[in-house]
Amino acid sequence: MPRTLALILGLLAVMPAQSAPSATLPAEVMQVLKRHGLTAQGLSVYVHEVGQPEAVLTVGADVPRNPASTMKLLTTLVALEELGPSWTWKTEAYASAPVRDGVLDGDLYIKGYGDPYLVIEHFWRFLRALRKGGLTEIRGDLIIDQGFFDPGSGQPADFDRRPQRAYNVQPRALLVNFQAVNFRFQPQPRQQRVEIIADPQPAQLAIHNHVRLTHGPCRGGARAVGMQLASRAGFQKLVFSGAYSAHCGDDEFYRVVADSDAYIHGVFRTLWTEMGGRFAGKVREAAVPDGATLLHSATSPPLSEIIRVVNKHSNNVMTRQLLLTLGAEKHGAPGTVEKGVAVIHEWLQARGLHFPELVLENGSGLSRNERISARHLGAVLLAAWRSPSMPEFLASLPILSVDGTLKRRHGGSLAGRAHLKGGSIDNVRAQAGLLLDEQGRRMVVVVLHNDARAASAGEQVQNAVLAWVNSRP
Repeated sequence: MPRTLALILGLLAVMPAQSAPSATLPAEVMQVLKRHGLTAQGLSVYVHEVGQPEAVLTVGADVPRNPASTMKLLTTLVALEELGPSWTWKTEAYASAPVRDGVLDGDLYIKGYGDPYLVIEHFWRFLRALRKGGLTEIRGDLIIDQGFFDPGSGQPADFDRRPQRAYNVQPRALLVNFQAVNFRFQPQPRQQRVEIIADPQPAQLAIHNHVRLTHGPCRGGARAVGMQLASRAGFQKLVFSGAYSAHCGDDEFYRVVADSDAYIHGVFRTLWTEMGGRFAGKVREAAVPDGATLLHSATSPPLSEIIRVVNKHSNNVMTRQLLLTLGAEKHGAPGTVEKGVAVIHEWLQARGLHFPELVLENGSGLSRNERISARHLGAVLLAAWRSPSMPEFLASLPILSVDGTLKRRHGGSLAGRAHLKGGSIDNVRAQAGLLLDEQGRRMVVVVLHNDARAASAGEQVQNAVLAWVNSRP
């Protein structure tokens, strides 16, 4: 036998054969379930070493599960690949009449193209550019062109009957500051009061502060304060009541206090007045007319930065903006959910990925109906690792015990070694991402737990899976 062939055969003889995937949960995971009185019936786990042909662990991996916010992994990856990491959105301002001596004797139009991150400082810069361009007084109305999206008939209360919660905001072509107000609570012991600061404060919103400062134990902070909103004839009154302990320190929460048009109108009036501009008009929606004069066009941060906000902080409305943008850009405006979902299915088909169980409602995971299997969510992560946009995608995921939604989660020896997207809604705890194990292997790990008592054990189950993957021989 030639020496070369003998050497090859000898090497093959000592190389370990690729073992079949295990379909049995590790003992550590079973112990956690048993401790909480749970079975493995609602649990799916999928573990796959990057670069290897077979998975390491597949337990319930083909069962369709509700993935909660881990569904954002699919939507953001498709957006990166279909639009490109340098993709940006624009927002435009138009005048219906000439601007003379700083006066627009007509209407100001603002047209949105779906910017998911038109936060208050970006909107301020947008309006500041109009002021620097010479516009001082607007004698007509503020007209909002929302025609680039057709988000459908969904309502903020549809998911959990909490329309004032910021995570329930509906997507819009012109979405300013997520349509939310940040309420900051600052105890002032010397004055025996609690200061409440709204940022931004829409012009039509009046705040009545009846919160009492106490000195007992902190019980809930800002979220324990009562809040009642009343609207009448274009004005709103927000009444805060109850007790707030000085021991809570500064605290804050975000709430939605107005519909989209009223919110934009109120914030516009506040900022425009602060800049020394004059405006007393109303607000309505309409398309920018032919012949209108473009006054200013602003550009968003690139998509590579946008998805860092989406995934690090699990922002639902931004994800929905991405889905509608995909639909508008690939199948023509207006962007719709149906068009966006079609783009995702086309992306899967082009890569030979067949997910028959996949159910997409809005692409964000804020849904009772969305479904995917752990194996296929793992396939998404493996596709991401092979993607030219892998660095941007991986950098968008929360780092265990370091930042984003995982900043306060104790990772022990795994802190900083795992990029993971979590997901949590009623009866669902989920986690998916990549772990660099103690032997330097990059591991795809997916845990989807759908159980009425998943909340009690979800994080401990996930930790047990991660620990087993990390120390696996």
